[in-house]
Amino acid sequence: MTNKLGIIGGSGLYEIDNFEDKQFIDCITPWGEPSDQILKTKYKNKEVFFLPRHGKGHFISPSKINFRANIDALKQQGVTDIVSISAVGSLKKELQPGKFVIVDQFIDRTFVRNKTFFDNEIVAHVSMANPTSKGLMDACENAIKKSNIDYKRGGTYIVMEGPQFSTLAESNLYRSWNADVIGMTNMPEAKLAREAEIRYASVSMVTDYDCWHPEHENVDVQKVIEVLTGNASKAKDMIKNLIDCFEIYIDPEDPAINCLDVAIITAPEKRTKETKEKLKTIAGRVLK
Repeated sequence: MTNKLGIIGGSGLYEIDNFEDKQFIDCITPWGEPSDQILKTKYKNKEVFFLPRHGKGHFISPSKINFRANIDALKQQGVTDIVSISAVGSLKKELQPGKFVIVDQFIDRTFVRNKTFFDNEIVAHVSMANPTSKGLMDACENAIKKSNIDYKRGGTYIVMEGPQFSTLAESNLYRSWNADVIGMTNMPEAKLAREAEIRYASVSMVTDYDCWHPEHENVDVQKVIEVLTGNASKAKDMIKNLIDCFEIYIDPEDPAINCLDVAIITAPEKRTKETKEKLKTIAGRVLK
């Protein structure tokens, strides 16, 4: 199988520049429309797909992102590997604005989002013990090093509902849990990628210290945007290095590969044709 890389761009990263043969694809999914058109392009003759999570111009609130449509649309294009790039607040002093964090764990504090493709008739339970792919994390680390970006390998990302920022009590609670960064978008994205058997990695770009820090008591969007601009420039350079190397780091033992083989619990006779058709992109391999 050909490995294809998909990039999901978060706040500040709405497009990628200087790539060949740009084609914008409109996708139809059983879950509705994705956040925007998918950009299909090439770099050094390698195909890559890019989707801005909030839409170009940032018009989709975190709670309104159609995560299921985004993942389905990327899988329709044959994407096997997703690297999520997100803006986050820091919960630790040493993770200063401008630093990148290669996330390896999540705490999901969202509560109004559709978090599974298997919400009707067919039930599946995938493991999320290790929600990110080691091989992709290795590729991200290699790309970040080549771009001379200050970074940390490993970290826990608190995913809050938003769109409001944390209260001081919440921020201090998450710090007491030893979480590293806080954001609003990697869940249920990572869960849905796993259900779709797509390898997933997350690179978080720190924009501020969240409100626990005395100098960041009131998180200011305009100040965040200033840091975002610099981060986005670094991220675009990182993406080029990532496209160049990601296939070298594919892990054949990755937990996302064929995870649906042991996840679906519903008896075959209970799986209707209509539901199997709805899930054909995500789980067609195991629902034939």
